[in-house]
Amino acid sequence: MITTANRLASVQEYYFSRKLREVRQMISVGKPVINMGIGSPDLTPDTTVIEAMSKAMFDDKAHEYQSYQGLPELRKGMADFYQNHFQVRLDFNTEILPLIGSKEGIMHISLAFLNEGDEVLIPNPGYPTYASVTELVQAKAVFYDLKESTNWQPDFEKLEQQDLSKVKLMWVSYPHMPTGANGTLELFEQLIAFGKKHRILIINDNPYSFVLNKNPLSILQIEGAKDIALELNSLSKTYNMAGWRVGMVMGNATLIDAVLKVKSNMDSGMFYGIQKGAIEALKLGTDWFEKQNEIYTKRRNLIFQLAEKLNCTFDKASVGLFVWAKLPEGIKSSEAFIDEVLVDKNIFITPGTIFGSNGEGYIRFSLCVTEQKIEEAISRITN
Repeated sequence: MITTANRLASVQEYYFSRKLREVRQMISVGKPVINMGIGSPDLTPDTTVIEAMSKAMFDDKAHEYQSYQGLPELRKGMADFYQNHFQVRLDFNTEILPLIGSKEGIMHISLAFLNEGDEVLIPNPGYPTYASVTELVQAKAVFYDLKESTNWQPDFEKLEQQDLSKVKLMWVSYPHMPTGANGTLELFEQLIAFGKKHRILIINDNPYSFVLNKNPLSILQIEGAKDIALELNSLSKTYNMAGWRVGMVMGNATLIDAVLKVKSNMDSGMFYGIQKGAIEALKLGTDWFEKQNEIYTKRRNLIFQLAEKLNCTFDKASVGLFVWAKLPEGIKSSEAFIDEVLVDKNIFITPGTIFGSNGEGYIRFSLCVTEQKIEEAISRITN
């Protein structure tokens, strides 16, 4: 009998992979499930993006292997994007590496910098992939608390009391997923100072900056950030290109070169047509974000109504693609709550516990649902 690698004992099947299989089964037997669980944009990219990809199919080099570093004009577009929107200057030849989705970058960064036994600071609650990848590369996940009382920001005083001698890397994500708490320049300054003091690589995972957010920020705006930090970003949420798998990592040339050493041994570069579409997407101006956010604002207002129908509370100032809501007092299990809503009302909502123990008592709604569907969900809860 063939046995699996020991490292698989440290991880489970991704929650959404398992739960969406259950949802699909319900739909297959006629259940009218409304999926409010996953943040997969249902809106389309701009027509110029699709046209650029379609036109690229006829280029001479369209179907060849592509450079591990992507097309120079793609890297230049990414550099211009950061200059225009964050006032961050990047050398497009050495300080930007396109990725086949930023999730790929989490693995590449971990392989590039972590040895067996190294420790990694991971937010609780936070994106589950940070912990699973850490375990897969045989490093050790060390969770740090994020709580509503501190606006979901790290408690640096508490962190300083820990033994940080084995910590090599720290994951952060602002705007924060899943809570929607926004970052600040003051927070980023603290993170950079903390990283420099303890020689910890800080990685800010930053895919939600432009969704319902009037103040987009990058950790690379902080002076000296490139010395100790990397930033991941993605076109998935910003430009409705989740399935295209276009991401990037930014930082100083030495750090980027380390990630490239891993990447160049694992893939052959992003498909040419997708790169051409991404180049066009990055040219879109602020009117694109305004148009998208008009749609998301209407949806979020309806989600607020739905959350209130479920007797939940929430922060109207949060940003990003989700609404993070606190369950009423007395409900002991987020998973039991969402399972009851799924069975009784055919509405799938994400339990906060999949993002860590500090997610207990919370649920998360996605804004990737039409107004009509949200209104239908409200009526189901009301009736």
